[in-house]
Amino acid sequence: MSPSPPIVPSESNSTEMPTPKRRWSTLIGPSVLLGPAGLWLLMLLVLPTLVIFELSLVPNIRPGDVVNPSGLENYLRVFEPVYLQVIGRSLFFAIGTTIICLLLGFPVAYWIALNAPKRWQNLILLGFVLPLWTSSLLRSYAWITILRRTGVFNSIITSVGLPPLTILNEWPAVLIGMSYSFLPYMVLILYAALEKLDKRLLEASADLGATPIEGFWKITVPQTFQGIAAGSLLVFISSLGDFVNPELLGGASSMTAARLIYNQFLGATQNWGFGSALSMVVILAVSLAIALLIKYGDPTPQA
Repeated sequence: MSPSPPIVPSESNSTEMPTPKRRWSTLIGPSVLLGPAGLWLLMLLVLPTLVIFELSLVPNIRPGDVVNPSGLENYLRVFEPVYLQVIGRSLFFAIGTTIICLLLGFPVAYWIALNAPKRWQNLILLGFVLPLWTSSLLRSYAWITILRRTGVFNSIITSVGLPPLTILNEWPAVLIGMSYSFLPYMVLILYAALEKLDKRLLEASADLGATPIEGFWKITVPQTFQGIAAGSLLVFISSLGDFVNPELLGGASSMTAARLIYNQFLGATQNWGFGSALSMVVILAVSLAIALLIKYGDPTPQA
């Protein structure tokens, strides 16, 4: 019996070494696609953040002073009781606005995604987006007209025999204005999540004896958790940095971190170092929230 001839590997199975030309092509393609956006982020996000961090290390720096980083004095000042109260008020407004937008936006998004006629869904969503076409400043002035002592709201309640309420220049006015400003974002994100909801699971749970409340908490919420988390995070971050609504609707009693930072840079105080330290604290808080969402935001069990 003659020995079988040796098997010669075909060209398709042989390992082909990448040529320098191919390596350059694999590098140039992503660079062309990502280069403009990366340059944009570098110039308008990374570098300004580094400049703010450098200024935060200089105590009592004003426009025109020499930048000479010397310590953490500005950061230690952030933790003084008066400024902790301002940060706490900012968190209160941000968390309160997020909860209000979630409670108001979820039923609306649920109805649009699952109950509204298909031909009307886009028109209804357009109605929620329309307020975003106007300036936030204009919307705040509209709320001033509604909530002031002689405004529309007090005119209605006094017409039925109730006493007028002082809402403007108080914290409820800030929550109303901020919730109105950021509610469309919550509705749009929740709608995108609820539109993908598998209705067959709700029908199966009902056939197995689950109540609507049980079906909501055990099926609807887990399947739309990503949308809830994304919408809540977007509203929280936007509310934390909102300046217009607290400034126009809250008055002097509603000082927030954004207003305090503005005063340090453009107000009478002119303490850029302390304003930069406050800015870095806000940036750190937002970055931490995003990191927690990325790490713990997926409710599906990991393998």
